[in-house]
Amino acid sequence: MTVTLEPLIVTFTAKDDTDVTLRPVQKSDAYDIITSVASIIKDGTYIQKERPRTFDEEHQFIEEMNANDNMYIVVEVDGVARGIARVVRGELEMKKHTGIFRTWLHEDAQGKGIGKKVMEYTFEWCRIHDLHKLCLTVFASNDVAITLYKKYGFVTEGTQKEQAFLNGQYDDEIFMAYFFENEQKKEQL
Repeated sequence: MTVTLEPLIVTFTAKDDTDVTLRPVQKSDAYDIITSVASIIKDGTYIQKERPRTFDEEHQFIEEMNANDNMYIVVEVDGVARGIARVVRGELEMKKHTGIFRTWLHEDAQGKGIGKKVMEYTFEWCRIHDLHKLCLTVFASNDVAITLYKKYGFVTEGTQKEQAFLNGQYDDEIFMAYFFENEQKKEQL
């Protein structure tokens, strides 16, 4: 694995020998992002999005994320954007120490060990930007994601009962968080 800082870029070979790069999103990625997310929305259950952004909306979103110094990365698989991850930091001064994490991977990029690398990248970005807490939400029926998040030290903070209606059934939304201060406590032991 190769890591380059400023900007943070990670390259590695996935379990199936495909080349993967995690890097900040560029406007030129907009088409691939829109296309990939459209197929996830069509086939997926766990993405909280009902339609992809338009080309102009995606360009504007990329500009806003960059202007606010938030993390917005592309998961590039063999030269094509097949997923994203982002951390939106608290806008208010009292919440600047927090971030909200969102990610998705196209089905072609799943099961290859990419999610693990996305988590490592995200944690490194959060450390560089001195975040204290990283938050996320996940549906209770998404066992794979919950297992991954727990493996990386996320704890459950709460549950909103029957918050979503997925595949003809109500599903709970779980609020989880990772506290970076716990890393410091472990190092001190």
